[in-house]
Amino acid sequence: MIETIEFVLGSVSNTASYLRLWALSLAHSQLGAVFIEQGLSVAWKPGSDGTTTLFKAIIGSFILWFPFWGVTMAVLMMMDVMECGLHTVRLHWVEFQNKFFQGQGYVYTPFNFKTHYATASK
Repeated sequence: MIETIEFVLGSVSNTASYLRLWALSLAHSQLGAVFIEQGLSVAWKPGSDGTTTLFKAIIGSFILWFPFWGVTMAVLMMMDVMECGLHTVRLHWVEFQNKFFQGQGYVYTPFNFKTHYATASK
């Protein structure tokens, strides 16, 4: 009975973890679309007479490019870093803890060459 409860809770936890990554990915793509539509398209909007000249579009794009690029890269790269960090934490915590970790009470001792060779030579 306990194993069934643990399995169900693990399945819900894994699903929620993947949904969190999916939501971040979806937000990333939507923010990219918003930045393009609301950022650079300002330079390409028609003027008061309803026309957009090539000169106006080129100059507007050049002037708006650097702030657009800076803000877009800052926001989207922050999201990418957060997404990669969450994915790493999810893999280490959820996958590792559910499949391989068995808390048996042994003290963790990292590998050490001096200790290894000292015990091997005895």
